[in-house]
Formats: sequence, C-alpha cells, structure tokens
Amino acid sequence: MAKAENQISAYISLGTNEMVERYAKARGLKKAHLIEDALLHHLQALRELPADIIIPPRIRVDEKTAEALRRRVHKPRQPTKAMKVLFPKGSRSTPAQG
Repeated sequence: MAKAENQISAYISLGTNEMVERYAKARGLKKAHLIEDALLHHLQALRELPADIIIPPRIRVDEKTAEALRRRVHKPRQPTKAMKVLFPKGSRSTPAQG
C-alpha cells in the first residue's frame, strides 16, 4: 500500500541549502528524505525535551544588544579572580586519557 505524501515548500538560505545538498550527496540520500528525517527529529525533540534546554539555531537581538556584543568581542573584559583560579595562565585543557 502506498504511503500518502504531501509536498511542502519553504525558502531557505543559500548556505543552508548548500549544507543540505553536501550532506545528502555524501551519504547517498535524497534531499526530501533528509529533510523529512530532520523535521521528525526536531519535532520529537520539541515534544520530549524541556523547552529550556533546546538551544535555537538562531538568536535574534535588537540593535542595541548587537552593538554591545560587538564591543565585547572586540574588547573583552579582563578575567575576574575566580576565572584566573579556574583557568590558570598557561594551563591547557586536554581530554581525559582512557
């Protein structure tokens, strides 16, 4: 018995489209199959996980906040005493050896 299907249409960015095409091609998948699996996975996560742990792929901020973030990136604050204790100068974080 054939499965009923419905076609949807959506505009996506060129970058997203390029990622979808590369992923599908690398794994020998049809884009429609990849997109349906991604939607099912996302909807399941939204249904089963607490809303506060789902990190959106995009965060929109107003102009004032964006400017504050730009300033912070270009001129970061000095580390606090607690940060200096937590991350001593010259230390490197390495994965645990197992």
